[in-house]
Formats: sequence, structure tokens, C-alpha cells
Amino acid sequence: MRITQGTFSFLPDLTDEQIARQAQYCIDNGWAVSLEFTDDPHPRNTYWEMWGHPMFDNPDAAALLMELKECRKVYGHCYIRLVAFDNSHGWESVKLSFIVNRPAEEPGFQLSRQEAPGRVIRYTTRAYAADKPAGQRYG
Repeated sequence: MRITQGTFSFLPDLTDEQIARQAQYCIDNGWAVSLEFTDDPHPRNTYWEMWGHPMFDNPDAAALLMELKECRKVYGHCYIRLVAFDNSHGWESVKLSFIVNRPAEEPGFQLSRQEAPGRVIRYTTRAYAADKPAGQRYG
């Protein structure tokens, strides 16, 4: 199963050159870029761990690529995403987010069905990776 979250999620993985071009687009628009990682990519897990600090005054995508290379050395077995924030309105809002690194194996999710009173049926998803403790979920 391939996790599909964020922009470009239905396209093949971007190359580092394509990632750099997207990062430069964000920087040129005045958005701060940062990297985040997780071993629990559940769709409702919006709070991933941040790698370093957001790059607010970064004029060049090369700095982000350097940080991505370092992040991959440590967390290459996890999901890593690039996030671009816009603070032009006085608050930070995500303008762009996409996955830039995936684990070698993506076990996917289980869809669980629960019947409730009054013919109500509820569905929930659970990551197969969550069967293992944090830090041991991939590779």
C-alpha cells in the first residue's frame, strides 16, 4: 500500500531535483519551509516530529536539501515530509505539504467496521505498523 497524503501523493516519488524546485517555489513565495518525520502516518496524525527549525529567512532550497539529506541519515526508515508555511496574514497556515521520503515497506491500514444502535455503522482505520512499538515500526 502506498500512503497518499499531501500534494503530489498520487504521483511517483519526486527526485531530489524536483524537491528542490518545489522548495524554491515555496521560498520564492515567501513561505517558510521545514521538514517533519513520523513512523505513524495515520491520516489524522497531523502532528509529525519536526526536524530542526522552520527556515523563515532561507533564500535558497539548497539549505533545505542539505537538511533533508541529514534527516534521511537518521530517519530514512520513516516518512519525511516537506511543509511550507505562510505567515502573511499574521498566523501560520500550511500552504503546501508533500512526502519526500518513505520507508522501504509500507504495510498500510486495516479498515474496521463497528455496528452501533439504530443501524449506525462506524468505520475506523488502524495502521498495521502501529502493532509494533514506536521506533521499531519500520526497517
